[in-house]
Amino acid sequence: MSRKARERLSRRENKVERRDRMLIHDFSADRATMEEVFDKSTLMVIYNLMKAGLIDELHGVVSAGKEARVYWGKTKEGKELAVKIYLTSSADFKKGMQKYIEGDFRFKNVKRDTRSLIFTWAQKEFRNLEQAAMAKVRVPKPVIVKNNVLIMEFIGENGESAPSLKEQKPDNPAKVYKALLIYMERLYRKGDLVHGDLSEYNIMLWKGQPVMFDMSQSVPTSHPLAGSLLRRDLENVNRFFSRLGVKVVPVEDVYRRVVGKDV
Repeated sequence: MSRKARERLSRRENKVERRDRMLIHDFSADRATMEEVFDKSTLMVIYNLMKAGLIDELHGVVSAGKEARVYWGKTKEGKELAVKIYLTSSADFKKGMQKYIEGDFRFKNVKRDTRSLIFTWAQKEFRNLEQAAMAKVRVPKPVIVKNNVLIMEFIGENGESAPSLKEQKPDNPAKVYKALLIYMERLYRKGDLVHGDLSEYNIMLWKGQPVMFDMSQSVPTSHPLAGSLLRRDLENVNRFFSRLGVKVVPVEDVYRRVVGKDV
């Protein structure tokens, strides 16, 4: 077995072990975590989604962040799902999210209380994923959003999520880089969106192709921050791939290509 194959096998085993530990931890040992994620309102949403046949099984945590946890789910037919639950009890990122909501014409007159903002944040990610998928950008395809619960396509297999570029370097980085530039152009021109937080941390690698995810902060091209966020995305992508030896296109040249006009 080659060194690279051994590394991938070890990474896979570690992920499965970590997922199983988190499953036990979340659903039995840590009552505080249970109450933080699955409050009464969230439990009712999950119940209604199960009753509607959109979820049949809900398993352990795939990823956990300050704003949300993503669980591995399944339909009755065995189709794998990613169930993202935004934490309604957390106000840590409330100030951070407002700058992405304000100026977004799709979400006017949003109430400023924490719960309303988080519900809007979930709706925003659903809409962004929907627009990106319609623009033929590879993202987890959204299924439904209800309050603080977003169901989408699971990128991975058997409960093991696809690795991010940070976790696993691509075998052909130049090919992946080229695909990402095409996706960013499609996202801007056809999807009317800028990702806004693109880096090796939120690009998965699945079957040799990049998949953008974590799009709650994505903004329409008319947003006041769209230009600066696009440049930041391009700088992050260029920085990562240049370290892998890829001859990257200068940021300003890519910017002109993406927006389709002179800077």
